[in-house]
Amino acid sequence: MPKIAYTDKQFRSATLKVIDTANIIISEYSAQGYDLTLRQLYYQMVSRDMIANSQKEYDKLGRTISDARMAGLVDWAAIVDRTRAVKGNSHWNSPGEIMRTVSRQYRIDKWADQPNRIEIWIEKDALVGVISGVCGRLDVDYFSCRGYTSQSEMWSAAQRLRGYIDSGQRPVILHLGDHDPSGIDMTRDVQSRLELFCKSDVQINRIALNYSQVEKYNPPPNPAKTTDTRAADYIDLHGYSSWELDALDPSTISALIESEVAKVRDASLWQRAEQKETQQRALLSKASNDWGQVVKFLQGGI
Repeated sequence: MPKIAYTDKQFRSATLKVIDTANIIISEYSAQGYDLTLRQLYYQMVSRDMIANSQKEYDKLGRTISDARMAGLVDWAAIVDRTRAVKGNSHWNSPGEIMRTVSRQYRIDKWADQPNRIEIWIEKDALVGVISGVCGRLDVDYFSCRGYTSQSEMWSAAQRLRGYIDSGQRPVILHLGDHDPSGIDMTRDVQSRLELFCKSDVQINRIALNYSQVEKYNPPPNPAKTTDTRAADYIDLHGYSSWELDALDPSTISALIESEVAKVRDASLWQRAEQKETQQRALLSKASNDWGQVVKFLQGGI
């Protein structure tokens, strides 16, 4: 993990304590296979009583981590911005190399014979990196809503779900969002518009963040935005506090998804599909290992 110094900076003892705690949190997340956004690091700091839960402290932490990275005290790869990344084509040095890659990455649609078709929808793009791992293991498609989903994207999603319905499957959307006036309402909005565009009932299960989970995991509270047009109804039900999904530990979010998927997945059909995939992957692996002979055969050399 790279800690590279570009500047020479002296830190006060209180700031060094914050940096040391940040590195402890980074190590804990790394051991679980996760990186962190600044927002997630902030909530871990708040939950450990290192800093207060306020925008001022969030901004201050951002400056501290930036300075600490520049001074070589914090790993450059540990804090990520999941909303920005370079994208491009993959490349290989030979056909044999791509065959070896394909043999490892080969997947069949293990949901094709399932009675249910699951998708994970999450409110924030910044949390896609948290759910991508568990969704990959479960072979479940996932979608970043980025708040209230655009009309065009919702219509496109409905056509995809309509296709599952027409093929005899029941779509199940597992929705995750903040526990605040808009975050709660987003689940209703997803349900309403999908039913309109699909012309059929679509099962929407809000699996986080729910008030029972707030009570269980005790994430740091924020003031509910009273300027939100949905605030009055929210405050009547939940009071003046709100909670962000980012404040949950990534392993907790992954476990919630895994548990909910298991409830609607036919285990025996899944096992059968896994066996088929393993057999077919072995064929590709054999072809990649004997690529020289494959080339000779294709070129008519044997």
